[in-house]
Amino acid sequence: MPSENLAGRTIAGYRLLERVGEGGTATVYRAEHPDRGAAAVKVLKERLRTDPTAIKRFLREAGYGTRVVHPHVVRTFDYGLEEGLHYLALEWAKGEPLSTFVGRCGPLAPQLVAHIVGQLAEALAAAHRVGIIHRDLKPENIMYDPATQQAKLLDFGIARDAQQDAAERLTRTGFFVGTLQYVAPEALSGELVREPADIYSLATITYHLLTGDYPFRGRTQRELFQQLLRADPVPINSPESQVSVSAALEQAIMIGLSRNPAKRQASVTAFAEEVAKAVERSAAPPQGPASRESFSGLRALWDRISGQKKAE
Repeated sequence: MPSENLAGRTIAGYRLLERVGEGGTATVYRAEHPDRGAAAVKVLKERLRTDPTAIKRFLREAGYGTRVVHPHVVRTFDYGLEEGLHYLALEWAKGEPLSTFVGRCGPLAPQLVAHIVGQLAEALAAAHRVGIIHRDLKPENIMYDPATQQAKLLDFGIARDAQQDAAERLTRTGFFVGTLQYVAPEALSGELVREPADIYSLATITYHLLTGDYPFRGRTQRELFQQLLRADPVPINSPESQVSVSAALEQAIMIGLSRNPAKRQASVTAFAEEVAKAVERSAAPPQGPASRESFSGLRALWDRISGQKKAE
């Protein structure tokens, strides 16, 4: 059965120009609004429009998006129901999914990784300040613009409110949510997770951006599940690795990957600060104006993260 294509229709003033993506619950369109300009519009899939749980999840994502306002979070414009269609209108973020960029370029330089991780930490910290835990942090849920080196977090579809009553949960106990390569070990039981789960996922992203690989390398979902529960992550500087990083950078990442949430850094910003600090210490002295500018940018990012951490 061919999937529905609403291109050409107008929903709440958003003219849907073309279908650009499709997930398990919604279809994404590039759209144009007379006042807001370019936008991305998610529309709940036809088969789910009478499913109360799917509708509640969709509205929850929209509501969380309106609560997290930050330059490194894709902005939520509005959402609602029109002509039987549940829609969510978002900022049209320039660039491409971070996963696409890494797949094309391979392992990234530590300075660029620190820059991206710092931006994501700021975005997650903004979510944590309003009580929202992302729970599905992965490169596919991050838009990245190579021209500006700007990253933006999106997709609060399985995020949760840290203050939410257990009776309001949409996930059954015993079932985890998220993507197995990036999910924190404590989430595998399906129990409620807190901010350290996002630290773990951010550490996994950092590992992947630097190496192109993952801390656990099970060949099947079952094997990977067991490794997450019982094995130690593969060190970045292991003999089988194709890259090497400074001992301080490896240590910061491995702490973020601790199986025990209490042993990870105190916050996402603390993790990003350790990464930036380790990269700066191991960086070669700048050579030429462009290198000095990049090095200064990393220092500014570290200072900004440090200042934000103290303010918290």
